Amino acid sequence: MSTRIRIEPLSVEAFAPYGDLMQASGPPDKLINLGRCGRFHDRARLDFADGRAGISIFQAEVETLPLALQLVERHPEGSQAFVPMSFDPFLVVVATDAGGVPQNPRAFMTAPGQAINFHRGTWHGVLAPLCAPGLFAVIDRIGDGANLEEYWFDTPYIIEE
Repeated sequence: MSTRIRIEPLSVEAFAPYGDLMQASGPPDKLINLGRCGRFHDRARLDFADGRAGISIFQAEVETLPLALQLVERHPEGSQAFVPMSFDPFLVVVATDAGGVPQNPRAFMTAPGQAINFHRGTWHGVLAPLCAPGLFAVIDRIGDGANLEEYWFDTPYIIEE
């Protein structure tokens, strides 16, 4: 029998063990460009064992709820940020690690205008847009060596609203 996971709203505090929530909240840290642009400074910690940061564009298929969570993945050599290229929410799934095995998955719903950065080694679900076009800028490690571990659950979790 599958375990059900209720989707939570995404907040800085709830997401902190897994990564960084990037959003323009509160007043800007400073004004730039002749005072016409607010800079919300250093909102994500990019962390790479080696290699360099790269920006790729991902086009993901739209998911529907309820969603069967069959696998999670992690990147031991670098952090990974998902920045939507539309003003649509998306589903974020994370799990804690217990000796190399993902445990206690949680599901979050972003609000429009939010992006996330997974800390290096964080178990997470695959990119899961809930609205078209499913277009994201992804900032992650570019370098030699394996940087992907996958874990398939024996019984899928069911993510629901």
